[in-house]
Amino acid sequence: MNGAILSSKRVIVLGALLMFMVGTSQAIHTGVGGDANNQGEVAIAGCTCHASEPDNSVTVILDSVPYHYSYGVSYNMEIQLIGGPEILVGGQSGGFALRVSSGTLGPGIGYENLVQNWENDLSALTHTSAGSKVEDRAWHIIWNSPGTMENDTTITFWLAGNSVNGDKIPSSLDRWNRLSVTLEEGEDNGKTRTVFSGNGDINPPAPVTDEIDLHHMGAKLRAHWLGLLGFGAVILVIVFCGLFLRYGFSRHYVGRSNLLKLRIKHLRRGDQL
Repeated sequence: MNGAILSSKRVIVLGALLMFMVGTSQAIHTGVGGDANNQGEVAIAGCTCHASEPDNSVTVILDSVPYHYSYGVSYNMEIQLIGGPEILVGGQSGGFALRVSSGTLGPGIGYENLVQNWENDLSALTHTSAGSKVEDRAWHIIWNSPGTMENDTTITFWLAGNSVNGDKIPSSLDRWNRLSVTLEEGEDNGKTRTVFSGNGDINPPAPVTDEIDLHHMGAKLRAHWLGLLGFGAVILVIVFCGLFLRYGFSRHYVGRSNLLKLRIKHLRRGDQL
């Protein structure tokens, strides 16, 4: 009897742990998708395991979106997150969850190791573990439009982006935002647009680099250019003086002026001009 009770307790504990793991596995550095905290699809509901509400200090951008789409065409787009916590060296910078109502999604050229389909769902896209560490918080993707006409020709994209501090702990220190955009079937003239949500403060985060900015060295931009102009002026003066000395007083220069010839001739005789 006691053994049965103990086994039941173990099952309950294991079940609770499993539910916890399932709930938290929807938003990790290896990708994000599925149902987030029983609030719906992450791309639609947002990254609620980090914070309950979106934050407009994070600007979510979907670039190169066509105004209209044609059937059976592949469209290259770019996702970028701007704002949020500072990027830690070697840590995660952020991630995204994207879903489309029709067609298929895939990584852009050169981003095969940074972007993946969520659980092999071709209508859902997210980052990989390596993709969560990109310094510019940007990912290139491809959307393949439907091959044939469907009952509903309106295509909807849902995108949620999360900027994190890299400590691998979901918390309010991280910032996320979301957007949605619709496309209508029609004549595709090649023109594209940029769709974003946020406060519009799109100053990109400083990349992790060992280089020293010129302004941080105490030299203002104007002083820098004035210094270059001054250096150029000195070089021109030196060149001019060299040419003048070479061709102005040389006795062997054929092209010297008659006035110089006359001056040299009278100087030899000791006369004054």
